[in-house]
Amino acid sequence: MIRTKIESLLAPILAEFTDTPEKYLGMLTRCNDPKFGDYQANFAMSLAKTQGKNPREIASSMLSNILAADTEKMFAKVEVAGPGFLNFTLSDDWILHALTDISHDERLGVLPTDSPRTIILDYSSPNVAKPMHVGHIRSTVIGNALYRILKFLGHRVIGDNHLGDWGTQFGMIIYGWKHFRDENAFQQAPVTELSRLYRLVREKMDADEQIADACRKETERLHSGDSENLALWKRFMPFCLDEINRVYDRLDIHFDETLGESFYNDRLPGIVRMLQEKGLATESNGAMCVFLPGHENPMIVQKKDGAYLYATTDLATIEYRLETFSPDTILYVVDHRQSEHFEMLFQTVRLLGYENLELRHVRFGTVLGEDRRPFKTRSGDTVGLEGLLDEAVSRARAILMENSTEIPPEKMEETAQNIGIAALKYADISQNRESDYIFSYDKMLAMNGNTATYMQYAYARIQSIFTKSGVDPATDFSHMVLKLTHPSERALSLELLRFSEALEAAVKDYRPNFLSAYLYELANCYSSFFENCPVLRAENEEVRNSRLLLCNMTARTISLGLNLLGIHVVERM
Repeated sequence: MIRTKIESLLAPILAEFTDTPEKYLGMLTRCNDPKFGDYQANFAMSLAKTQGKNPREIASSMLSNILAADTEKMFAKVEVAGPGFLNFTLSDDWILHALTDISHDERLGVLPTDSPRTIILDYSSPNVAKPMHVGHIRSTVIGNALYRILKFLGHRVIGDNHLGDWGTQFGMIIYGWKHFRDENAFQQAPVTELSRLYRLVREKMDADEQIADACRKETERLHSGDSENLALWKRFMPFCLDEINRVYDRLDIHFDETLGESFYNDRLPGIVRMLQEKGLATESNGAMCVFLPGHENPMIVQKKDGAYLYATTDLATIEYRLETFSPDTILYVVDHRQSEHFEMLFQTVRLLGYENLELRHVRFGTVLGEDRRPFKTRSGDTVGLEGLLDEAVSRARAILMENSTEIPPEKMEETAQNIGIAALKYADISQNRESDYIFSYDKMLAMNGNTATYMQYAYARIQSIFTKSGVDPATDFSHMVLKLTHPSERALSLELLRFSEALEAAVKDYRPNFLSAYLYELANCYSSFFENCPVLRAENEEVRNSRLLLCNMTARTISLGLNLLGIHVVERM
């Protein structure tokens, strides 16, 4: 909100110096040291290079224009500093007025975009033939956070879980079923048995080419509609879907579309024909390939044996999405190892004539163990996602039982579930998505530092103040007037006004960690406010009410911000 206001004031002034004012508006930043002001800009120095002038002269010229344009009296002070910085200090009256304006707004001053887009968000996308594992956590929670934020900002968002429910893995399972199945084990735990068959056949394929060939044939039979293999696939699928949906329910994640690779099977021959007709696909060693500039190897869309590949299915999926939703943007939240695949896919789509369609690979790094290697169990298996959730909840429950005296016994399990699952989600979302990160239960459940537990505790602490005050936080605060009597109140007020800025930063490059970083900074500002500004023992009723209003706005911002990250708050801890 603050940044948008300053930018709108500066844009016409910058336009007097350059034809591209938007290029320079990005140079407006928060001051690291409050003694210099609240915001600063160094665009005078950049303009000086292009215009051959002294940067302080340019900054001074802008200064008089800024002061003349500041009809709202937004700034208490604007000054030229150093070689040509412009430092902006906001007036306390403007801060109070702006905060009062949003204090009764359920959106906390965040306006829906005036240019909504239709965005398809492709995320999670597990292979349904085996239980979800730690490798799915990043796509799932990052994708869901982006879905929630973009939708809140007013975009039409379609969350699509593009399931791996077809292809080679099912050929392997069908072969395993026909030769190695354990009927009793399947009756007890269907997906566990199917997963066992998958791993067993994978080992045998690596050691025996005849078994590998037999699995390929089972896949071909399935794809061609063989009645036996299709019946087996239809028998297995409900169990597989129940398994992943149970995990999604625990994570409170739901999709608008859940269409697996099987849904697009009938479109694949047409995709290859279209590529041939447009001169993009040519035969090479019996396979149909798309040769793309800048890539040593081609993108294969049909193998020599007639089988189709992921690229073919992805092209068919884009064709369906264009027909059904007419999207402006398609985002793929998929790990960085698929970068070349998406580069080639997007290049092919552009060659097909879809220049205006934004296609973006929202890539992310790997979850590592304490040994800085991909997170595995002691036996070397990939860690199951449901097991991670169970362990996080178990540890949260133990911490609560040892430390909390305020949670009623009937609320203990629900609170442990919320805290444990929030910790797991937030630990991932709060990272730079392109970086690897080390998985640690102790760090993610810590009561200090940038963790969900710390954020939830900050919220619960505010609820405790309202309980003690006898004021219902859902009450009408319209009679309460904001006042700034201490620097900590001013700092907290400024942070509350930055909520919309954090959301804009989170979607600019599809990085939800910008929102989590904002919430952490807000919680820190509140902690300083809490230490320096007594609420219930304030010097008078007016100050007490003002501070209660600040508490209420902080709690609402934390609650809404965490909700946009897919995380629940708790009332007591």
